Amino acid sequence: MCNDYRLKVAISSIIEEFADLKIKIRFSEGRPNVEARDDIKITDVAPIVRTVDGERGEGDLVQRRWSWPGQNKRPVYNFRSEGREFTSNRCLVVADGFYEFTDPTDKAKKRKDKWLFTKTNEPIFCIAGIWRDTKDVGGAFTMLTMEPGPDIAPYHDRQIVILERAAWVDWLDPTVPAQSLIRSLPAGSLAVEQVG
Repeated sequence: MCNDYRLKVAISSIIEEFADLKIKIRFSEGRPNVEARDDIKITDVAPIVRTVDGERGEGDLVQRRWSWPGQNKRPVYNFRSEGREFTSNRCLVVADGFYEFTDPTDKAKKRKDKWLFTKTNEPIFCIAGIWRDTKDVGGAFTMLTMEPGPDIAPYHDRQIVILERAAWVDWLDPTVPAQSLIRSLPAGSLAVEQVG
């Protein structure tokens, strides 16, 4: 499961990508200062674009913690999408890459092999997420997961839900059925390279 992702794109570029899709970005908590990062890990704070109630075509860009405490205080950083509709608190997790880890091909190594996945011909992509306010850690988000598509299946038996660009505005509209937007990307949509 995804427990490490990347965002090296400036906020201004993110805003432009959303504007190209006619999605207006608001900053209800002020414009965040987001540094470029190769590794965003569980419990780190990162930018999300969340639904603006009653306003189709708008999103609120805020920073939130990745994961909230679940049972036994274990972090909930991935959340199964199957059979759920998510009629509130939807968000888009902005990324330009994510990582999966596999057993080492070189059996002499102790560390797992690290693979970087990026979206072919797109500078950023969005992962379907949900957010909530918690008494323990404040505002937090998690990424939705699904069965793996053809680009992920050789590396993992689950994957995060990567939305097609045209679906971003619909994900921010909780009246659009979630299950109509959650689907595998076509083969070749993701490029993969070994990075560690």
